[in-house]
Amino acid sequence: MTAVGVPIMRLPHGADLPLPSYATEGAAGMDLMAATDAPMTLAPLARAMVPTGIAIALPAGFEAQVRPRSGLAAKNGVTVLNSPGTVDADYRGEVKVILVNLSDEPFEIQPGMRIAQMVIAPVTRAAWDERDNLDDTARGAGGFGSTGTQSEMGRD
Repeated sequence: MTAVGVPIMRLPHGADLPLPSYATEGAAGMDLMAATDAPMTLAPLARAMVPTGIAIALPAGFEAQVRPRSGLAAKNGVTVLNSPGTVDADYRGEVKVILVNLSDEPFEIQPGMRIAQMVIAPVTRAAWDERDNLDDTARGAGGFGSTGTQSEMGRD
């Protein structure tokens, strides 16, 4: 794995929180925490923009992807609404997480709670090469379920 230097700034409401960090040696994502003064209740099917108390300056050619934490999603039905959310290299504002509660129970976001994970990734930009026709493939224009739901092993 390659380390990329990323300038980070703690905002006043996140001053007491630890910086995002990797929980294990092989982790791809760093935990983001809720930088709130008090608990926030997320009603069923409600969404909220949760502050993290940090701003970052990604190097050109990189993005930060904000993704759900699997435990919150599996145990509580709480996920990142625009998953993955993208933080562009030229954005300098606070990193915020749009959480949605897809369960039928209210969910309480505690100050300092780990609410999402952030993955730093390289960006590839497209250089369009407009054509009148595209090459043929076996799949062609088939999509949106055209390959079915059963594996070859499950078919008679």
